[in-house]
Amino acid sequence: MTEPLPFDVAPWSIGLTGLDEAQLAHRESVFALSNGHLGWRGTLDEGAPHGITGSYLNGVFERHPMPYAEAGYGYPRSGESVINVPNGKIIRLFVDDEPLDVRRGDVHRHEQRLDFKDGTLHREVEWTSPAGARVIVRSTRLVSLSHRSVAAIRYVVEAVGGPATMTILSELVANEELPEVHPDDRVKEVLDEPLAARGAFLVGSLATLVHETFESGQRVAVAMDHTVSAPGAASIETEVAEHLARTTISARLAAGERLEIVKFVGHEWSDTLDVQTLRDRADASVAEALRLGWSGLTDGQRERLDDFWACADVEIEGSARLQQAVRFALFHVFQSAARLELRSVPGKGLTGAGYEGHTFWDFEGFVLPVLASTAPESARQALLWRHTTLEHARERARQLRLAGAAFAWRTIDGRESSGYWPASTVAFHINADIAGAVLHYVRATGDEAFLRERGLELVAETARLWMSLGRWGHEGGFHLDGVTGPDEYTAVVDDNVFTNLSAAQNLRFAAAAARRHPARAAELGITEDETAEWVRAADAVAIPFDERLGVHAQSAGFTEHARWDFDRMAPDDYPLQEHFPYFDLYRKQVIKQADLTLAMFFSPDAFSAAQKAANFAYYEALTVRDSSLSAAVQAVIAAEVGQLELAADYLAEAATLDLDDLHENTDEGLHMASLAGIWTALTCGFGGMRDSDEGVRFAPRLPPQLSRFTFGVKVAGHTLRVEVRPEGTTYRLSDGPPVTVFHFSEAVELEAGHPCTRATPPLPDPGPRPSQPKHCVPRPFADALGV
Repeated sequence: MTEPLPFDVAPWSIGLTGLDEAQLAHRESVFALSNGHLGWRGTLDEGAPHGITGSYLNGVFERHPMPYAEAGYGYPRSGESVINVPNGKIIRLFVDDEPLDVRRGDVHRHEQRLDFKDGTLHREVEWTSPAGARVIVRSTRLVSLSHRSVAAIRYVVEAVGGPATMTILSELVANEELPEVHPDDRVKEVLDEPLAARGAFLVGSLATLVHETFESGQRVAVAMDHTVSAPGAASIETEVAEHLARTTISARLAAGERLEIVKFVGHEWSDTLDVQTLRDRADASVAEALRLGWSGLTDGQRERLDDFWACADVEIEGSARLQQAVRFALFHVFQSAARLELRSVPGKGLTGAGYEGHTFWDFEGFVLPVLASTAPESARQALLWRHTTLEHARERARQLRLAGAAFAWRTIDGRESSGYWPASTVAFHINADIAGAVLHYVRATGDEAFLRERGLELVAETARLWMSLGRWGHEGGFHLDGVTGPDEYTAVVDDNVFTNLSAAQNLRFAAAAARRHPARAAELGITEDETAEWVRAADAVAIPFDERLGVHAQSAGFTEHARWDFDRMAPDDYPLQEHFPYFDLYRKQVIKQADLTLAMFFSPDAFSAAQKAANFAYYEALTVRDSSLSAAVQAVIAAEVGQLELAADYLAEAATLDLDDLHENTDEGLHMASLAGIWTALTCGFGGMRDSDEGVRFAPRLPPQLSRFTFGVKVAGHTLRVEVRPEGTTYRLSDGPPVTVFHFSEAVELEAGHPCTRATPPLPDPGPRPSQPKHCVPRPFADALGV
């Protein structure tokens, strides 16, 4: 494993000094900027060297053949992969006639810093060319959180020691060369150069390129313009070609003088608008950015983040690096969704092309609850996007000979894009995850209008899916056979507990929502007989339990399988999926990611305290955490059963997964669900937060590694801040009408402006610390976080 990058530790930013060319891709992911519509990886201004260049628009993809060794009925016929849109980040500098290239000449200083309060990426490099000319370059980059289509760069070059001619080439570049995009030549041929030129336009200094994908038929327009400040006259020329627009700016600087440019870039895409309309929209976004100027954009960025942090900020005493990590995580989660506008958040956000840019169930399961509690409008937009894909889900259900809607396991536009059915088609729990996200959103916001107008249709159609998928057993139970739960090492099983409990929640919520909105239910053809059947099935859903072991079986018969032989594992045998055949994993007791443990978090009232403790200990010994989704969930349940130090170790793993590149794939982008999991491990683990129909519940307990932490959540549109100390917890409601929350089992009525403190009850003896598989023990909190 490569040594982690030596990021500095600061409360409101993350920075890196020096430049390790071998780890450029990792730093580019960490320093990425986005706003939910547009994403720029944190590449160097001059574009080279780079690890993986990346400029993305959420929803822009190319369709390609889906290669199968042997096809079958119901397999998707084509796949979808995110592509690079024209790159507007590039600003190349020539000092006299020498290009600034950190691989040549002398780099005296190189620093990058991502600021969580300003929402900007800063870079400073001091460089001497091979010919001896010395310069300092300072750049600041932003992707606007206030203006959906706009990104901008302020670029300042200063002559040091003597005069020099500075020539800047500011570019838009389409169809940039990428690392291998796919091992199959049929797919590679489509994705290597996915954009066809549809127009290159120049009006004054404003340059615009319009392209269209060959297969998916999506059009993209990217425009740029500049403001220039120089001590004397500067020459400025702009030219355009099919795949390149370039503005050349040249000025002679004396020692100590500076040339400053601000580059404004506008981005639009559509699969319906014509070239001219799309071009006009991109041009208009640049015109608005020019009107605001650099200071107007940065002021808007700070204002938007100030509003977010007023609720979302988590303050920690006891670990400076954990403090940084949780703010880093929240910043990236927020910027991944700030301007979604009928889109979802891909698994890697817009920080990289990992997972081919697909959205999975982990958005609704992990990311959306964070957004619902801190930035609810973004959560609403993502759920509205799911609603726009409902016809694709209905069509998929019909293809599978099922009723209702079967949402895609992995997708960009709502169509299924996974070719491996045991971990996709039959992972039906995604449908309950979407319904659960609607439930969490409505509980957090009280948005009954959304439930009536859009949410009810989502939860009713998924309820209908469960009724057609399930069967009634001779003993009167309701069973879901041949499904795959969250654990991808256990596929195509009967009565997966997580799936069954999530389906039961979906069915009950659909029935309750239909009764709350009878007129809308009637429009959707929902009858009282149908809702009664939903409730009957939910009440009868089968939950396997092994009486001999005293634990729940993850799925029917799971605890009867042979246990995986962990004693023969070497450290390099992980992840197991890369070293052992799936057929062997599927028939053994070995778990990739929390499954039964996740069920205890998502359906907390379905288990007694004793059952949670027994289940957690049993499944700890089987879970290898080959998935980035696991550590945060294990932290939550470890905290709930009183294993606070183990919970802290799992929190530390989640907190460092991307910063230390623990899974060695952060090059391809950050893990959005794992980043969201840091917040979840703190608020739901050590804060003990759970939502319910009766109100929000808290059961706060601190691990010995922390002396205090505070967090905020939205309750019916108002901010509730929770301060947890070892001796007790203080609740502060910012404004609005009184609300009732639960502190352990006590109902506490809160009024705005009147903080309320409650003592922490004694912790029952949690028993011995559970063991993990060989080589899978989490690093101790202090080692992982450098405490």
